[in-house]
Order: sequence, then C-alpha cells, then structure tokens
Amino acid sequence: MNGNHDLGYAKRIGTGMALIVFPAVWMFAFAVHPDLLHPRLLGPEELIDRAHGNGLLQFAHVLVTLNTALLVVLAVHFMRLLDPTRFARAGLIGAGLAVVGACLLAADKGAMCLTMSALDTLPAKDFDPMMPGLVAIFSFKGWMALVWGMALGPLGVVIQTVALWRAKVFPVWQLGLLAGSLLFIAFPDGAEIINLVAAVAMAIALVPYGFSLITASRSGTRHVVAAGLG
Repeated sequence: MNGNHDLGYAKRIGTGMALIVFPAVWMFAFAVHPDLLHPRLLGPEELIDRAHGNGLLQFAHVLVTLNTALLVVLAVHFMRLLDPTRFARAGLIGAGLAVVGACLLAADKGAMCLTMSALDTLPAKDFDPMMPGLVAIFSFKGWMALVWGMALGPLGVVIQTVALWRAKVFPVWQLGLLAGSLLFIAFPDGAEIINLVAAVAMAIALVPYGFSLITASRSGTRHVVAAGLG
C-alpha cells in the first residue's frame, strides 16, 4: 500500500516537471530564432539558409524534438483528470489526437532540422548540390506532407481543454490561456515572435499547476487542480 502511494507521488512529481519543462522548451526554442523582432513569412529556401550553420537553432530544434514526448504526458494527464467525469470520451479522443500529432511533430523536426545538422558537417561544395533535395523536404513534397498532421497535437489538447472547462476542473482563465497558446504555437515559420508569445501564455497556464503537483503533500488529495489552488 505504501509502495503504491510512493509510486503515485513519483508520478505526480514527474508530471509536474513535464508541465513545467514543456512550455519552457518552447520559449527557449522560439526565443533563439534570428530576426525575432522582424516577423515575415519565409519560403523553403529562406528557411534552409536560416538553419544552415546555425548551431544554436539546431540545438533548439533538438530540444523541440525531445519535447514532443512531454506533449504526450500532458495529454495523458488531462485524459486521466477527465476519466471520472462525463467528458471522459473527449479526454480519450483528445489524447489520441495529441499522441499522433506529437509523433508527426517529431518526424517534422527529424526530417527538417536534425537532417540539416548532419548536412552542416559537409563542406560548402558538397552542401550546395543538395539544395534541390532540401527544398523538396522543406516544401513537404511526397510523403513529407504527412507531417502537416502535427497540427493534431494542439487540436487534441484544445479538445481536452474544452472538456476540462465544461467539467469545471480548471479555472476559465487558465484553460483560455492554454487553448489560445496552443492555437498560435504553430504559427508559420518566420513569425516566431507570435509563437514566443503563445509559449509564454502556455507557461503562465501550466507552470503554476506543475509546481502544485510537485509540492503537493505525499498525504494530500489525489487530484490537485486550479494552478495550485486546491
């Protein structure tokens, strides 16, 4: 019995840390993009030129690739919060969409960013002939079009936030910030200042709740909600 209690406490700490790290990684990743204060939509060639040789940006994209796993943690946690309510089905559907979206986001970063870091190790004379292939990748040609499904990630969690609101599990302001941030977190490349603002809003919604899970007493209630309020 005590072992199960300890396991539940460990899970709560892990979930709380995930909810803190998830928006923090997004904030860092968007903040290190060049020309942050000069937003404009970029074409495939411009995206390639921006990423080529930019070690800090490559590192940020590596973190985003790993961060997709925390989206799964977020979605599963929300699903479990909804399980005892009449909106359990929405929680399950949202979690399913979020998991698929997370996998496709990881595929997107792997193809477009991790690949670029490998090609950066080549001399310019070998890199330049690869531009047509890179343009095809960055233009989502062929089966690359599947990565558009990464939009299912935020969509799934938005479905869950609506269900959480209807179930009165979280305050409206908190769920509103989270839903709004998820809708703008995937704004097109080149306007990362908008993505950064969305990531900050996400942090405001999730970080206090994450800390509330971590700091909850081992003998406290099983469900800690409302950004650490109860």
